[in-house]
Amino acid sequence: PDLPGERHHTFLFAIDDAVVIDAAVNGNDARWINHSCAPNCDAVIDAGRIWIESLRDIVPDEELAYDYAFTLAERHTPAAKRRFPCHCGAQSCRGTMLARKR
Repeated sequence: PDLPGERHHTFLFAIDDAVVIDAAVNGNDARWINHSCAPNCDAVIDAGRIWIESLRDIVPDEELAYDYAFTLAERHTPAAKRRFPCHCGAQSCRGTMLARKR
């Protein structure tokens, strides 16, 4: 069970509205790529598969990160944003892993 303040990992990746991959089951090392509001990678979905592509040159030992950009059906209220906090440390950090609403 999740306890308030307890850190945990989830490895779910939505391919579309009907398919979600759980990388905790037979996942590869890409499941450990963290979120950043200033990512150096992007997750690309092609033919039901997920590919991680670099957005720029990546130097040796640099951590790989992509913008998780979670979306909710509900409004992205301040309370909703607090449920998905971001601590990436980027100068452009928006404070949440939720996608910007357009």
